Amino acid sequence: MDKREQIIEIATKLFSERGYENTALSLVCEKANVSKGLISHHFKSKDGLLREIFLKTTQLIVEINRVDKENQTPSEQLIELLDSLFSKLASDKLFFQFNLNVMVQPNTRKVLDDLIKERSSFILKKTKEIFDKIDIENSLVMSHMFIAELDGIALNYLGIYEDFPLQQIKKEIIKKYALL
Repeated sequence: MDKREQIIEIATKLFSERGYENTALSLVCEKANVSKGLISHHFKSKDGLLREIFLKTTQLIVEINRVDKENQTPSEQLIELLDSLFSKLASDKLFFQFNLNVMVQPNTRKVLDDLIKERSSFILKKTKEIFDKIDIENSLVMSHMFIAELDGIALNYLGIYEDFPLQQIKKEIIKKYALL
């Protein structure tokens, strides 16, 4: 792993665990064994590093939303999307904790506002494409409900319940949406 990727990985972990505002750039430098100058060279600033991490996590979300639309029914597409999301949720809590932390903190929302809006528009568009095939008249509302429900599941899994029944909830959400 090159230094740039190492910085991104360490900063993501620290921002997820401690919060962006509570993580000094000097701590990132110490943990990554790099100078502030190297971080400035690659990312210009701490805000630049945050934006880079957010862009990287957005690419993972794009991958989660990549489904075979031509050879699958809308139900199969939803199942594939949910399988991918729940698998990633179970395997990479830090990824989701990072996203949750930066989305709810006012200062990081300011830094990432344009990227958050772009990502949210992408997720809504991809979800609506599936629900358009199920119920064109209600697809926008159904898409918002679906996304909000998944956000709530992630929030509960990540931060509220230690014994959260993730796999059972996945089965129920599949029944609820994929059998429409």
